[in-house]
Amino acid sequence: MTQDSSAAGIPSKTGVTRTKDVETVLHQNDEDVQSGRGLAKRLTAWDLMGFGIGIVIGTGIFTLTGTEAKNHAGPAIVVSFAVAGVVSMLAALCYAELAAAVPTAGSSYTYAYTTIGEIFAWIIAWDLILEFALGAAVVARGWSGYLQQLFGLPQAFFGEENSVVNLGAVAIALVLGVVAAVGIRESKLVTNALVVVKVSVCVFVIGAGLFFVKAANLTPFVPPSKPGEEAGGLAQPLWQLVTGIDPASYGVAGIFVAAAVVFFAYSGFEAVANLGEETKDPATDMPRGLIGTLVVCTLLYLGVCFVITGMVPYGRLSEGAPISDAFDQVGLGWAAVLINMAAIAGLSSVILVDIVAMGRIGFALCRDGLLPASVGRVHERFQTPLRITLATTAAVCLLAAFVPLATLAEMVSIGTLFAFLVVAIAVVVLRRTKPAMERPFRTPSVPWLPVASALSCLALMASLAVETWLRFLVWLALGLAIYLGYGRTHSRLAPGVCDSDVDAGLGGDEVR
Repeated sequence: MTQDSSAAGIPSKTGVTRTKDVETVLHQNDEDVQSGRGLAKRLTAWDLMGFGIGIVIGTGIFTLTGTEAKNHAGPAIVVSFAVAGVVSMLAALCYAELAAAVPTAGSSYTYAYTTIGEIFAWIIAWDLILEFALGAAVVARGWSGYLQQLFGLPQAFFGEENSVVNLGAVAIALVLGVVAAVGIRESKLVTNALVVVKVSVCVFVIGAGLFFVKAANLTPFVPPSKPGEEAGGLAQPLWQLVTGIDPASYGVAGIFVAAAVVFFAYSGFEAVANLGEETKDPATDMPRGLIGTLVVCTLLYLGVCFVITGMVPYGRLSEGAPISDAFDQVGLGWAAVLINMAAIAGLSSVILVDIVAMGRIGFALCRDGLLPASVGRVHERFQTPLRITLATTAAVCLLAAFVPLATLAEMVSIGTLFAFLVVAIAVVVLRRTKPAMERPFRTPSVPWLPVASALSCLALMASLAVETWLRFLVWLALGLAIYLGYGRTHSRLAPGVCDSDVDAGLGGDEVR
């Protein structure tokens, strides 16, 4: 029989804005572990930082530094990365409160489910699937491109230009998808090893590059503003369309335009919050993992940006491989090869964590009945949501094989910022609706800090192109159709749905 709403503490079991009670979520997690349907608790704060650094340090530091310094900010690209880092840190403080209090595989999806309602939770989950799937596919193609440059492989199968089918991208996505499906222990070992490699190389870049920094290259630190060359129409930023102001490169405006773009470099750290159910002590480890990830990554980003713009005049920076090219220009070709190898390692960890995160979001949706429960069944031996992980891996492989994703990269940023916005709102709502809820970590200065987080997210979203907003709205419309056609009537909270039916689909048996 369907569980009684009042007994479970669920405010409503009718309508698309029905919510789950926080205590119900926590009790559900415990029941899953006892029944064998739950995820294994094997992660510590250091492991969470490994996953976080693994997904954050990748495409952004290896490509966006040169592109945005050259086209928008000059040496002040350091300030752009700092601005994006502050926005991310505000979001991390909000995530830390919810992740410590409600450790769950669903992250911001579950936070929305407990605060603003089921339909909004579904939209967030659909948004996160887009973010991680698209992010993994983009990075897989970037990985393939670095491999092609390092070994001179055929452009048709490993490059971005004139590509027939990107076999390199398919291969790396498939291999890392299998790693993610086999188990969280194996995923963390691979991720941590790759993180050690790329963090070591970032430290090397900063240490070695400091000897080649010239003050003349950093002057003026903020180049004078000049009219920008951005396209109009749908390619223009949303704020430009609304205000009618002409775009500008460099100056203060250029710093903030670059900040909106380089925010992509921070996207994905929220994947750490999806590992709450697999963390040994989420009350303390989750805040440490989230905040520690951003502190380490921001310091590395600022150091690398300062060094490469000090080594080479910003107008001569490469847009494809700025770090290795900067070392080439000062006569350290051997270092450029080392950096290319680190880029391959760094991008590998990003793909792996993206796939792991997608599997956990899918698991949460299946457990709540919004997707078929059998798809999210946890494998008895591997203790991972095997089917949903392999299904999402297949989707990433298809995208990475055939779709040029450079024009869609901004969608990763808009998806991330939208999720951050919802989390900020959820913190404020839960403080009012659940004031007595146990909070091992409390976001400071509520409601002012969450409000600042939400407004800063909206500001950066407004700097993204109109066409990105349109694609995003189309994706959300597709997700809404799926929810209305299936999830609304199959949800655990839907009238007439028995919890036992959903639990039977999840099962505890090994997938055959």
